[in-house]
Amino acid sequence: MAKKIPEIQEKILDVDASMQGTISFKDPVNLRINGSFEGKLDTRGNLTIGENAKVTANIHGDNIVIAGKVSGDIFATRSLAILGGATIKGNLSTPRLSMIEGAVLQGVVSMQGATSSDGLDVSLTLKDVAQYLEVEAKIIEEWAHAKKIPARFENGSWFFTKAEVDQWIQQERARV
Repeated sequence: MAKKIPEIQEKILDVDASMQGTISFKDPVNLRINGSFEGKLDTRGNLTIGENAKVTANIHGDNIVIAGKVSGDIFATRSLAILGGATIKGNLSTPRLSMIEGAVLQGVVSMQGATSSDGLDVSLTLKDVAQYLEVEAKIIEEWAHAKKIPARFENGSWFFTKAEVDQWIQQERARV
């Protein structure tokens, strides 16, 4: 007997204009930027920076594809693909990276992560969690010391896993 796969309603946003500010999504979307953007991008789902796009922003997202010009740090929780012709000035953090010949990167690449039972988990630093939760790093550190947020202390630094942080967020929402 075949299992029926539930249909997922796809949410697509295609930006082909000049924008400035913060774009933030709590639910997964397919976002494509073709114009210019300056500010902050915090997305869930798939983010594509088109070949004619010029983005000046720190970017957080799940799956990110870059074909245009980006100036800013990029944090991808699942994967980052840099296509030929892309130009990036900023640091990258992702568990999976693909880069096509012809792409230009000026920055540092950090690839952290370990496979978990769900197939993928990402290791986060104190700074990563602070940016992810939009809370000061000092507060995240206090929560970690008080064991209010799941964390481990190794070699003088705090480390978190995205799956545990996401689960903690859900538990905290349920308490409210």
